[in-house]
Amino acid sequence: MNQKINTSIIFLVFLSFHFANSQLNYYYYHASCPNLEMIVKYGVWAAMRNDTRVAASLLRLHFHDCFVNGCDGSVLLDDTETFKGEKNAFPNRNSVRGYEVIDNIKADVERVCPWTVSCVDILALAAREAVVLSGGPNWPVALGRRDGLTANLKAANTNLPSPSESLAVIGAKFAAVGLDLRDVVALSGAHTIGLAQCFTFKHRLFDFKGTGQPDPKLDSSACPNVDNSNTNLNSLDMVTTYMFDNAYYRNLVNNAGLLESDQALMSDPRTASMVNDYSMYPYLFYRDFSTSMVKLGNIAVITGLNGEVRKKCGEKNHY
Repeated sequence: MNQKINTSIIFLVFLSFHFANSQLNYYYYHASCPNLEMIVKYGVWAAMRNDTRVAASLLRLHFHDCFVNGCDGSVLLDDTETFKGEKNAFPNRNSVRGYEVIDNIKADVERVCPWTVSCVDILALAAREAVVLSGGPNWPVALGRRDGLTANLKAANTNLPSPSESLAVIGAKFAAVGLDLRDVVALSGAHTIGLAQCFTFKHRLFDFKGTGQPDPKLDSSACPNVDNSNTNLNSLDMVTTYMFDNAYYRNLVNNAGLLESDQALMSDPRTASMVNDYSMYPYLFYRDFSTSMVKLGNIAVITGLNGEVRKKCGEKNHY
């Protein structure tokens, strides 16, 4: 009897999840733009041939979009005389990259399927392809998101997690968009690829535990202790900078995480346990990262008749 009840509950939970997310589906463009995923894959591949940093940039661009008012493509909008977007928010200014890659892919899609595919769906697919082409896991991307009609500069300045914030604050920001502590740890694994500007971690280099000396676990050669080194770049994962793997977690276990927010994952027994697991079992990391990316891509999406399908990702349509 209990088994039947449990089975019924599981089935009802599955149904409620299915209908809650039924606005998005995996075949949304199956008839209207059947070659969409191939076009996106080629666009990301071509961009990565010219710039290996692009993979990390696209993944971060998707993250910064979804964390502010949901996945609506708002981060892609340019400022105008009468409109202030999110590109110049402090966490994005001179930091977030990859806009031109999305613009180029959008232009290719428009030539084949005009006025059909939203910029935010292209961004969600591009983030997935960036990970796959870097050697990471694949995951299904449900489609049908619509582009938002506005942006939120204030929310971009306050809602996006900062590399200098505590684990408690970062966890609260994740919780505010429906993501839990496991999502914090799994999505932080995106730092297995890409680079960081020195100003985001330089304070860790030259005053290790109040000694006034460099942290012996970190390489300070790329970031001299002078102001003009603030924009110098350093690998988030010195072991395999452009390969999506679990080396990031092994670095944390060895107290060699670059950002303060990364190493903070070892400060809490709950997150430290996850870090240890991911450092030993890459397939566990890939599974949980994929699950978290699906959750991220479903945050406060706009569907149906709301929003729009932008002709150009940097500007709202002119009616």
